[in-house]
Amino acid sequence: MSGKTILITGSTDGLGRHLAVRLGGAGARVLVHGRDRDRAEGVRAEILAAGGPEPEVLLADLAALREVDGLAEQVRGVTDRLDVLINNAGVGFGAPGSEREFGADGYELRFAVNYLAGARLTRQLVPLLLAAAPARVVNVASIGQQPLDLDDLNFEHGYTGAAAYMRSKLAQIMFTFDLAEELGPAGVTVTALHPATYMDTTMVREFGGSPLSTVEQGGDAVARLLVEDVPNGGYFNGRKSARADEQAYDPEARSALRARTADLIASALH
Repeated sequence: MSGKTILITGSTDGLGRHLAVRLGGAGARVLVHGRDRDRAEGVRAEILAAGGPEPEVLLADLAALREVDGLAEQVRGVTDRLDVLINNAGVGFGAPGSEREFGADGYELRFAVNYLAGARLTRQLVPLLLAAAPARVVNVASIGQQPLDLDDLNFEHGYTGAAAYMRSKLAQIMFTFDLAEELGPAGVTVTALHPATYMDTTMVREFGGSPLSTVEQGGDAVARLLVEDVPNGGYFNGRKSARADEQAYDPEARSALRARTADLIASALH
């Protein structure tokens, strides 16, 4: 990782923070993303204390697509190439009994942050990834997946936080498969993974879960995808190849999701 430029979304807490310090300490130039400057500066200080090169601090709320575009602009302002993009930022199940939540654009919060933001950001940064090829994109997804209702992506019917999370993670995997097909021939490897089950993170504690693994274990699974020869378009459970929900392998479903995604983004940014 020495000398590589890496953007990690959601790198001020949990797995993202662990990866930022770990990869920065290994010599990568880390672009630290968060919503809160103080927390982001704390990660920056940890990277420097670990002996890493000077990181960049980039601030954006990924629940707003205009801020997603602003983040892409910030990235373009500090580098002309991006060796690695880790789409890690996410919203979990939420507290037990919590109501349906929305991002700034009126879209269901988990779908907005876990899927739409990463899809939009990645598309905006494709030229930088191509400039650095061979480059890597890793989407931090989940083994918890539920088929999408392509006519109700905003989850207006039958909402639960857990189901919204699982649908957003499947959408993320479907995007992974599409992007891998598109960018693989140009030297960009795109993968998705479930890093580890119930890591000791704020997300897990929020819904009352008991940690079953560590962020270090999740970090090992992610780090492997950055350096090892892995199949483009692969989905992994930890360090092992796995199979996602069957909807992810349905070309018609992925095509419908692409079309609806484009409409949602255009509507928010018009």
